[in-house]
Amino acid sequence: MHGIPRSDEALARTYHDFAVNEAAGRSPAYERLCRAVSADAEVLALLGTLPLAKRQPNLLLGAVRLLGGPVDDYPAFRGWLLEHWPAAREQMLARSTQTNEAARCALLLPVLAALPQPLALLEVGASAGLCLYPDRFRYRYGERDPIGPAGGPLLACTVDGPTPVPDRLPHVVWRAGIDLNPLDVTDPADVRWLESLIWPEHHDRRERLTAAAAIAAADPPLLVRGDLNEALPRLAEQAPAAATLVVFHTAVLAYLDAAGVDRFTGQLTELTRRRPGTVWLSNEAPRVVPQVADRLPRPAPPGRFVLAVDGRPVAFTMPHGQGVDWL
Repeated sequence: MHGIPRSDEALARTYHDFAVNEAAGRSPAYERLCRAVSADAEVLALLGTLPLAKRQPNLLLGAVRLLGGPVDDYPAFRGWLLEHWPAAREQMLARSTQTNEAARCALLLPVLAALPQPLALLEVGASAGLCLYPDRFRYRYGERDPIGPAGGPLLACTVDGPTPVPDRLPHVVWRAGIDLNPLDVTDPADVRWLESLIWPEHHDRRERLTAAAAIAAADPPLLVRGDLNEALPRLAEQAPAAATLVVFHTAVLAYLDAAGVDRFTGQLTELTRRRPGTVWLSNEAPRVVPQVADRLPRPAPPGRFVLAVDGRPVAFTMPHGQGVDWL
């Protein structure tokens, strides 16, 4: 998911698949651009000079937008990119796709609300930590009446299957996150990068980012800079003992190699042994976590993530929190 190529030969297919499976129906501009990139040998050659993890579509498109490049028309996009490649390359090497979509809280809420309260939330790959505030938003699932504070930003989520739509919000007493490069919502440059990662047509997501950033700025979470596998044990020890510790992540483990994913899941097993009752909540592309992939009852629809609790799949989800299909 998010188009991280796994080999030099996979680059054209990565951009084509991103256009067809992720951008189609959601971003006409990005669908056009990525279809064209997938067939453009000169642009692919430039991207091929980057490390594999830095060649992904979202990173390229976000860097171009951050630098003020055009994304509506491919000839204009291509011309700008060829002219400004050194600057775009610099941004792509320095940054990562830290999409911090607060609407993903709507995917997590049915699980979080059903756990023993109160909760201590620890997000792996937290970016600016906007998904650490599931108790501060207002939610509408399908046509049901909204729940949550009347003044909170509204997160609308379609529902299919037997989704356990909650009637209350979780009680969060501690919130913390780990990221290689935590973003600060009080820093205009960091907020600009988050805005650049939002797809052009998604005006509601930009409004939601502004509202979520204001919530985080008023009550900042504990954000730790570091590698998730190195920082997780020490940070987990800081969670209040009387709370249910929830370690969660969304669209993060795809950036690790197989050994890194194995190490992470092993750490979760050890953490659960040392702290019984710890919950692992995963929202990743279908094949990213082998324990989850092996337990899927049916193939995931194209462009969907899999929400899993302690390695058990419970739902297919839309990447930006727009919908959930409970299994």
